[in-house]
Amino acid sequence: MDILIKNAKIYTMDEKGIIEKGDILIKDGKIAMVDQNINEDSSIVIDATGRLVFPGFIDAHSHIGMWEDSVGFEGADGNEDSDPVTPHLRAIDAINPFDRSFQEAIEGGVTCVATGPGSANVIGGQFCVIKTFGKRVDKMVVKEPAAMKVAFGENPKSVYHEKHQMPQTRMATAAILREALFKAREYLNKKLEAQQDEEKDMPEFDMKSESLIKVLTKEIPLKAHAHRADDIFTAIRIAKEFDVNLTLDHVTDGYLIVDELKQENIPCIVGPNLTDRSKVELKNLDFKNPGILSKEGILVAIMTDHPVIPQKYLILCCALACKSGMDEIEALKAITINPAKILGIDNRVGSIKEGKDADIVIYKGHPFDIFSEVEYVLIDGKVVYHRK
Repeated sequence: MDILIKNAKIYTMDEKGIIEKGDILIKDGKIAMVDQNINEDSSIVIDATGRLVFPGFIDAHSHIGMWEDSVGFEGADGNEDSDPVTPHLRAIDAINPFDRSFQEAIEGGVTCVATGPGSANVIGGQFCVIKTFGKRVDKMVVKEPAAMKVAFGENPKSVYHEKHQMPQTRMATAAILREALFKAREYLNKKLEAQQDEEKDMPEFDMKSESLIKVLTKEIPLKAHAHRADDIFTAIRIAKEFDVNLTLDHVTDGYLIVDELKQENIPCIVGPNLTDRSKVELKNLDFKNPGILSKEGILVAIMTDHPVIPQKYLILCCALACKSGMDEIEALKAITINPAKILGIDNRVGSIKEGKDADIVIYKGHPFDIFSEVEYVLIDGKVVYHRK
């Protein structure tokens, strides 16, 4: 059924900027028109007079569905910490869409998330991007795989130190990642040679190396867990060595090295900031970080790292970044169009624009006001939440 949203203040998050009083026509799950005074007799009409309308919020780094709410070991499926190199693991095989965190995410306006393995391993596995509404994860997928999770710093060190195996140092973490990428590159070269020369044999199938091919061909980036400045630079160093794409995730020390990051022009997915400084590499944690990076022209997204911060509080993280100096529109971009660009899904989501998925959030009040309310959430043109 067609839906017409009328008389709203629309934050398009694209070149149109803010439309003070506009309409949005939705047909077949897509945004068909964004204009003023749209007339469509056959539509269901949502009167949004006095309301603010945004594209659905996007979290570029979450673990929703991987660690289930209120469940211990039985629902903890995000870290296969029996092997430091597990690129062949796929988040899609662990996500439980019936976890109540998905419904809470929808009620908080979060319509799309990148979710995947944690940071216990040097290479944790493949992230995917999904919508937050659905019963079957296969039908929720927007992009899969979306990135290859890798981790630097304290987490892989501490996990494997307890097991008395490598890696126990930052040197070993980097060496293990390099070794896996070297093996995968050699494996890929042998495959290509065999395809071009019938006399050459295909290499023996190696699932780990096979899984890294999309990284080497730049179809997906390395998604690098890195808090401390030296770990950030190690991630950049290795990405350059192998000529692969990279996103920097967490980037806690980012504002301390903003001049260097500006030169590198690498997307930064910042957070989670609404937490305690629970380990040494978080000692510089500060909500001013995303604003400082953004002001230098770096492409910034804000994350929750759910369940570290519950998924529904993505907008709160955005508001607190704004309170700490980030421009209001840039903060909103950090949970809409920016993560969409970073994840390579901005052709579908991230802004209110003709042809894109009709993922829409309608607010009573400004979302940075803690007393404001989400009134409607639409995903793919379907009303999935209505606060009556």
